[in-house]
Amino acid sequence: MADLSSTTPPNPIWVSVKKQKVWIASGVILLLIALIAPSQAGESAGFVAQSLLNTGPFLLLSIGVAAWAGATGADNLIARAFTGSPVLMIFLAALAGGLSPFCSCGVIPLIAALLTMGVPLSAVMAFWLASPIMDPSMFLLTSGVLGFEFAIAKTLAAVGLGMAGGLIVLALGGSHILHDALREGVGNGGCGSARIRNPKPVVWRFWQHSDRVEKFGKEAWKTTLFLAQWLTLAFLLESLMLAYIPAETITSVLGGTGIGPIAIATVVGVPAYLNGYAALPLISGLMEQGMASGAGLAFLVAGGVTSLPAAIAVWALVKPRVFTLYIAISLGGAFLIGLAYQGWTML
Repeated sequence: MADLSSTTPPNPIWVSVKKQKVWIASGVILLLIALIAPSQAGESAGFVAQSLLNTGPFLLLSIGVAAWAGATGADNLIARAFTGSPVLMIFLAALAGGLSPFCSCGVIPLIAALLTMGVPLSAVMAFWLASPIMDPSMFLLTSGVLGFEFAIAKTLAAVGLGMAGGLIVLALGGSHILHDALREGVGNGGCGSARIRNPKPVVWRFWQHSDRVEKFGKEAWKTTLFLAQWLTLAFLLESLMLAYIPAETITSVLGGTGIGPIAIATVVGVPAYLNGYAALPLISGLMEQGMASGAGLAFLVAGGVTSLPAAIAVWALVKPRVFTLYIAISLGGAFLIGLAYQGWTML
């Protein structure tokens, strides 16, 4: 009897479950919380709603830019702007990431659009690594809480880590790790994208063309759904971290000086980092209790790049092996940055 498994159409229910797996995961987690700690379920749901509301302006701006670029064809110009010297692209991407006002959530649709346009993964990785660490508002707050010198060091750390990560990805360009690196439907991430090879004219007044207006709506809706599912899961998990990881525990682990605390701060920064704004007063308090400044910077860098919104953004767009490389670069870079800053402060 012939094997008909290859021609059997997929079960529509299973296909639907796969498409909604992120929503299902969030629902299951919230249901478990409701069964174990009913009051926390309400608090977590409120936290998710408030977090989505707070990031709303950045998300709307990012979604609008991505949809506008697709509807007008301006993404062709953006993609072509990223051609040329790979090293220069990496530097500019890292610099833009360290200075851009986008949070790690709001930058997701922009990154997805760049990957779809065919921007090299090395430049995207440079932007990705630098963006969660520093932005203009974070610079001002860091200056006020930890001092101007520390804010400058954190900014340099963001750009430096982005450049290092981009160069590492560039060096590994022909390896198995980066072969077919993006998830299905994200784009090809190669510098030979068809958009770059065959650029089409840009139609700035896209609203005068019904097909382009339709494309704008579809792209905006698709990006919104993509963001909503991943951000809901990220904020839900973050609410649990805030509820069940006491600040006293973090303090007891990260106190002290020397190389050891820098290594501990780098590793602990992954699960203990709550968000960029909450982390600043925590680190300020630890440094007042004797924590080394290098350990504080390592914590902020490692935690910022591997925080739930940033990490889930990477996980959503690239395959696991590239995500592993992202984490390895983040932790290794944060540790070296902490050592370098500690050595500089001791001069």
